[in-house]
Amino acid sequence: MLPDGAEAAVWSLLLIRWLKPDGNNLQPADQVYIYSPIRFAEKLVNLQPEAKKAMSQRYFLQLSYKGTRYHGWQIQPNAISVQEVMEKALSTILRETIAVVGAGRTDTGVHASFFMLHFNSEKNNLDQTNLVHRLNRFLPPDIAVSKVFPVSSEAHARFSAISRTYKYYISTEKDPFQIETSYQYTTPLDVEKMNKAAAALFNYEDFTSFSRLHTDVKTNNCKIYLAEWKREGWQLVFTIKADRFLRNMVRAVVGTLLEVGRGKLSVEDFMKIIEKKDRGAAGASAPAEGLFLTYIEYS
Repeated sequence: MLPDGAEAAVWSLLLIRWLKPDGNNLQPADQVYIYSPIRFAEKLVNLQPEAKKAMSQRYFLQLSYKGTRYHGWQIQPNAISVQEVMEKALSTILRETIAVVGAGRTDTGVHASFFMLHFNSEKNNLDQTNLVHRLNRFLPPDIAVSKVFPVSSEAHARFSAISRTYKYYISTEKDPFQIETSYQYTTPLDVEKMNKAAAALFNYEDFTSFSRLHTDVKTNNCKIYLAEWKREGWQLVFTIKADRFLRNMVRAVVGTLLEVGRGKLSVEDFMKIIEKKDRGAAGASAPAEGLFLTYIEYS
């Protein structure tokens, strides 16, 4: 049995070797901690964040939420957000501080039937089924978790996505059960003309005219893969898919297409608005309650 001090010194050396596998790179200051376990412990605490990061497991989490009472996805200083609720839930259940990164930023009142986030945890072997069950019991009724699964440390909920799909719902008849999840719009619309204008989106990449002003993005270029209106009973549904979207872009596109459907703008007018690259030339944004993020595709 080693004396207390000697035993602590040996453990200190082993810990240093673990934190710094290349023994040749040990610094004189590190050697001091071999003979001073208390000081070594202090250093170990300071090194813990890097060590934990190296040992942590990244997880993707799929969820859906009704955005009516939230001020968007991203954490706000004085308002409730979906990100804040998810971080609190995960941190409470996993008993560690969890920060989550979302696939994008939905605006106030916008919904998501499909959303993805990622987080890192010290727990490498989470019981995924149990975690989903516990989260759904903990979370409010307007947020639901579908699955949790481990991914590589390079996988990213936002930057690994290669496309996103949104749907915008318009109720053409008054429906008290769809007030918070569709735009109640009873004015007659020329859907065929709206689809002709929507098809023009494929001819452009710069959508400055449909972007919120004063954002921090480096480019307003997007590649549109799908843009079409369909009737589903008494609802009109606009589906749009692209490699990326600008802030407020889908609602601005929908609002301008409604002007086409009402006969206030022609298809040519719609194209000229895009070419002007001026948000002031486009129509007003459609209300948030009709917009859903419905799918995210990953590479």
